[in-house]
Amino acid sequence: MIIGVKHYFTGLTADQFRHPLDQEATAALRRLPGLDLLVRSFLGSTAEQVFQFNNLASSILVGDRQLPHLHHLLQEAAQVLDLTPPDLYIQQNPVPNAYTFAMRGQKPFMVIHTALVEILTEAELQAVMAHELGHLKCEHGVYLTLANLLMLATNALPVWGSLLSRSLQNQMLAWLRCAELSCDRAAFLVSQDPKIMMSVLMKLAGGSPSLAPLLNLDAFMEQAKTYEHLSQNQLGQLLQETQTTQLTHPLPVVRAQEIWRWASSQEYSLLLQNRDSVYNHEGSSKGGWRNW
Repeated sequence: MIIGVKHYFTGLTADQFRHPLDQEATAALRRLPGLDLLVRSFLGSTAEQVFQFNNLASSILVGDRQLPHLHHLLQEAAQVLDLTPPDLYIQQNPVPNAYTFAMRGQKPFMVIHTALVEILTEAELQAVMAHELGHLKCEHGVYLTLANLLMLATNALPVWGSLLSRSLQNQMLAWLRCAELSCDRAAFLVSQDPKIMMSVLMKLAGGSPSLAPLLNLDAFMEQAKTYEHLSQNQLGQLLQETQTTQLTHPLPVVRAQEIWRWASSQEYSLLLQNRDSVYNHEGSSKGGWRNW
């Protein structure tokens, strides 16, 4: 179990840690009239019920009597971010992944695959939980759902419709990559050690149950610096754009560099200085601010 003193950000709002690229991209989506209401109204209630039904049938619902150590990690992470924790499910799956769903705020949930549990330490696993909580804190749920629908629609529409959907899909993928950077910051706010989130990214890039304990974070960060250096010229920028255009997440080495920079930024220092209170891991937050 994680022990020690943690900073609890009582009253924290998403805009206090949201990445500038996410801020800009999300603001652009919010300017589309009725988009948020349309997706919530037509999909929210039904989708939440369908997912809840499937999760209860084929996953393990974590609680104080079921995998309580994971339950504690989630509760603490949510408390640090001053957020009501969602349901947490562990699902048997060989692909390391985690995802969150929240449409109307009634039944938000988080799913973590067993493959991810196998390669991460408890501190790293809590950082993943915090990353997913970042989606809830930033209210990304509606646009995440829309992005998934657009990706499905691209393969189901006629050619002219597919071209239109592809354009929208590319815009949504660009937004997704920006949103992930905010969620990495949420993970850092909970882990409070940039190396923990950077280690998660390293293991996602090339980890396995046997290799994960052998990976060297310093060597990985040198690799990230090399990639950043090679990306500075025109050819490097073109290659990077080609690599990322169809990805839902920024490249692991890019995300690791972003977290390292923000951890030493004035913005983070001010956020840390202005936190309302600090509790140890057994304390409780007084915050009442919630996203739902």
